[in-house]
Amino acid sequence: MSDNFFAKWKQGLARTRKTAFGRIATLLGATEITEETWDELEALLIQADLGVETALEVIESLKAVVEREALVRSDELEDALRAELRARLQTPPAITWGAPPNVVLLVGVNGSGKTTTAAKLAWRYQREGKSIMFAAADTFRAAAIDQLKTWGERLGVPVIAGQPGGDPGAVTFDAVQAARARRTDILFVDTAGRLHTRFNLMEELKKVRRVAGKALPGAPHHVWLVMDATTGQNALQQAKAFKQAVGVTGVILAKLDSSARGGMAFAIQHELGLPILFAGLGEKPEDLEPFDPDAFVGNILQTPGESK
Repeated sequence: MSDNFFAKWKQGLARTRKTAFGRIATLLGATEITEETWDELEALLIQADLGVETALEVIESLKAVVEREALVRSDELEDALRAELRARLQTPPAITWGAPPNVVLLVGVNGSGKTTTAAKLAWRYQREGKSIMFAAADTFRAAAIDQLKTWGERLGVPVIAGQPGGDPGAVTFDAVQAARARRTDILFVDTAGRLHTRFNLMEELKKVRRVAGKALPGAPHHVWLVMDATTGQNALQQAKAFKQAVGVTGVILAKLDSSARGGMAFAIQHELGLPILFAGLGEKPEDLEPFDPDAFVGNILQTPGESK
C-alpha cells in the first residue's frame, strides 16, 4: 500500500481519532488496570458509537485477554483492543462485475449522500475503463434530478431521467433498457431517500427493485446502502428497514471524514452483518476509498505521543 493511501485514511479519520478514540488512547496510559479503567473504557466505546451491545462484548473479550495473559497495566491493553476491534470488521469481498449492463441500486435516507456517492463511484469506475450510466429515479425531488444531471455533465455520464413527480419505476425500466441497448458496463440507479417509517415509500422502492428485474433478469446485481457516518446509532434502524425491504448487499459509509464517531462501522457490522464496501474520506471524487479494516482500525486509535 502506498504512503498516500495511509495518509488519506489518517487525514480522513482525524476527527474520530481526536475524540472518543483519542480519549481511549489517553486512558490506556501507563497505569494499572482497575475496575475504573473498565468503566471508563466502556463509556468511551459507547460514546464512539460502537453501540451498547458491541461495547459490552468488547469489554468482556478484553477482560478475558487480561486474565489469560496476566496483564496488569492498561498500556498493555491497547494492542488487545486493536486486535479485538479488527476482528469485528469484515474484510469486504471483491466487487465482481458480470456482462454489461450491471445494475446497482443506491438506497438510503435523504441527505445520506447518495447522489454525490453515485458521482464518486462513477469517477472511480471510469478510471478502471468502465462505461457508466445514471438513472435519476429520485423523482420526488426535482433538485435530486438536477444534481445528478450536473454530475453527469461533469463526468460525461448519460443520465436517464423522467419528469419530477413521475414514476421512479418507469425511469428505472427505461434506464435499464437504455443500458442494455448501449451495452453500458454499470448503471447506477439513484433512488429517493425513503424514511423507514413511510410504508408506502418503502413499497415504492421494492417496486423499483422488481421493475429492474423485469427489464433485465437478475437485476439489480448490487444494492448498496449509503449511510451518513455523522448520524450515528440513529441510522441503524433505518438501515435494518432497507435491508429487509430491498435486500441490501453492502454499505457505503459516507462523510466519515466529517464524523467524530467512527465506531459506527462496528455497529453496522454487528447489527446488519453487511460488509462496508467504501468509505467517504473527503469531498473530492477520489476521496471515496474501498473500505480497508486494517487502515481503519490503525487510524482511529491515537498512538501515544501523537499530537492531538
